Order: sequence, then structure tokens, then C-alpha cells
Amino acid sequence: MRKYEDKTNKQKKSYHTDRFYKSPTLPKLDVCSNSLFAMDLSSLASIVDIKDAYIQAGHMIVYINHTDNKKAISHMRDTRAYDFLVELSAIDYIKDQDGFEIFYEMLSTTKKTRIRLKCFLNKNDTIQSVCHIFAMANWSEREMFDMYGIKVKNHPYMKRILMPDDWHDHPLLKTYPLTGDESASWYEVDQIFGKQNRDKIGEELRDTARVDRYDTNRFSRLGHEVPKGVDITNGEPDTPIRYQEDGGSLLVTKFDKKPSKILDKRK
Repeated sequence: MRKYEDKTNKQKKSYHTDRFYKSPTLPKLDVCSNSLFAMDLSSLASIVDIKDAYIQAGHMIVYINHTDNKKAISHMRDTRAYDFLVELSAIDYIKDQDGFEIFYEMLSTTKKTRIRLKCFLNKNDTIQSVCHIFAMANWSEREMFDMYGIKVKNHPYMKRILMPDDWHDHPLLKTYPLTGDESASWYEVDQIFGKQNRDKIGEELRDTARVDRYDTNRFSRLGHEVPKGVDITNGEPDTPIRYQEDGGSLLVTKFDKKPSKILDKRK
């Protein structure tokens, strides 16, 4: 008999666990083993507090305080020739550490080296925007807010960028249900038809792994075309395969299936 588990607010509880999984790790090298990285780190250490630093997979990874992110990024751009901010985002560590890890990936096109600045942000803290230093950070910081709920101070337009403005919660949090919560399953129906028509339309099918061979609303079958929504549980009619509509473009030769050859396997 299975052990009983409390199902109250199941969607709001984190189902993520790393109990049986050990992520592979790459060796961490001393920064002194690379003269360019050693000079970069020494220069950065003169203006901000360095919590940890090492080389991994050809990158120098440096941990700083989240309050020093603007100062560190400006210094690496203006003084150490890291002229590209390639990426920035966050990792959800709320379950284990009650916060997020923020990372900034920077590239120096002249030195052909990369560094990754990292900092930890408590769940309810905010972090300064760096989009005035690198314009690419504008959308990335909005995405970080949209997906994780991380508030970025002094951003010129801190609004959602992928999800609708009235969307509930943040989809990349590990506590967010994989198929969305109750409000997600009714969102499109409510917006298009109105809540008063929920009984007529029905909630969205959000299980992306579910495939129903008789579903003629979401799937089409080459050679068995039928009008959308037709009941085919008693059989599917065979139709000739055509690769161009009647009366199509006169400049395009119609595809003839007879001389074509279907390969048994890829070369």
C-alpha cells in the first residue's frame, strides 16, 4: 500500500528533487594557470569583492555580490575589453537555497576569452539592471522577470515579454506545473469566448504528450484528409495524395509521386 501524501495545494509545492541524480561536474582549474584570466581577475578584485573564482571548460567563472553586478560588468567592458554580453539569465534554487543564481556570460573578441560573472539573489531581493551598459540585456532582463519573477531595478520597461500581462505566476519556476495550472488551462477560452462559455467550449488540452488518432481538430493525415472536427471513429476515407492544389501556380511543376523513391533509411 502506498504511503499517503497530502494533496492540498499540490500544484504550489515543489515536485523537483535531486535525491537520485548527481549532475556530472567538470574539473575546476586554478585561475593562475591562465595568465590572461589571472590579470582579469586581479583587475576585477581591485574594485569588487570576489567570493570565488576558477576556470572550467575554458571559461573563467567569478562569483560576486549581487549588489556589485553593474560595477563589475562596466569594469570588464571598459577596462578588460569584454565587449559582448552574450547571455544573462537565472537558475531556480528556491527549494535548496531560497533564491536564484544570476549569471552574465561575457566575451572578449580581441582576447578570444569568455568569463561568467555569477551572483546569488535571495527570493525577495532585487537586482540592478545592466541594459544601460549592454543594450541586449533589455529583453533578457524582461524575460528573467517574466519566467522567474525576478524584479530588476531601474529597467526602462519592466513588463512581461513572452507571457500575457495578466498571466498568473512564472513558468520557469520549478514549482510551476509542467502543463500549467487551472488558470492556464482556461486562459485562451476566457480571452476568446469569455468565461460564460466555458461549459460550451471546454478547457484546453494542455497535455502535449497525448495523441488521439481520431482527433481531427489538432491533427491531419496525409492521404486521409477530412474536414476539421469530423467523427472518424468508424473509419478514415482514403484520398489521393496531392502536393499542389488544383489551379495552383503555373510556374511550379506539379510533383509526380510515381517516379519518386522513398528511402528505407537515411543515407
